[in-house]
Amino acid sequence: MSTKIFAHRGASKYAPENTMAAFRLAELMQADGIETDVQLTKDQVPVIIHDESINRTTNKRGLVRNLTYDELRQADAGAWFSRDYAGEQIISLDDFLKWIKPTSMLLNLELKTNKYPYQGIERIVLDLLDLHAMKDRTMISSFNADTIRRIADLDPIIDTGFLTSRRPRQLFALMEDMGAKALHPKFRLLNKKLIQECLQHNVPIRVYTVNQPVYILRALEAGCDVIISDVPDRALELKKGYITS
Repeated sequence: MSTKIFAHRGASKYAPENTMAAFRLAELMQADGIETDVQLTKDQVPVIIHDESINRTTNKRGLVRNLTYDELRQADAGAWFSRDYAGEQIISLDDFLKWIKPTSMLLNLELKTNKYPYQGIERIVLDLLDLHAMKDRTMISSFNADTIRRIADLDPIIDTGFLTSRRPRQLFALMEDMGAKALHPKFRLLNKKLIQECLQHNVPIRVYTVNQPVYILRALEAGCDVIISDVPDRALELKKGYITS
């Protein structure tokens, strides 16, 4: 079974999403990779956070693009989840790459440009991946076709994935036009026809976000290249049982 299990925002069922606590737990669980999100601060620092604002996952308020990195570091990004995680901080992509590089894990960076098309984020992220020699272990995904196009233009070799929660018309022609090498669909889109089409077009399929055992097993049976899950431990255990059954 070649399916890899990626921890969605880290092991985000058990620790506050996109924090070092969640990432370290994913490593401890032996996840094959980590999926995480990148936004850009007011002072052009790429940071690891899912939402365009810090309201939901910190004790402060504001848009990431309107705050400096130093200002973001003052926010508590763990206490909302549990008092046990009070003091967790929003981290920079630079610090995250320093942490993940010595591990064996793969990386899926989602550039969050579907609401705010952060100017220059593609080049900034690629430069950091170059700096840390992480390009060969990284896939870059986005819901924004223009972001995928820019990444593909700047670096035709790096792995790119088109994120989608719906089935666009002429999906594979669209992916070819934007330069996407893989499809990252929402799990409910997964069916035999899509799997067959991906095989015909030699397009890897990396499905998100799969947490329930019945759906994890369905994705394993479908032969998805990657399963992205909030519960990587559960997915890994089911994968082990699937292999031996």
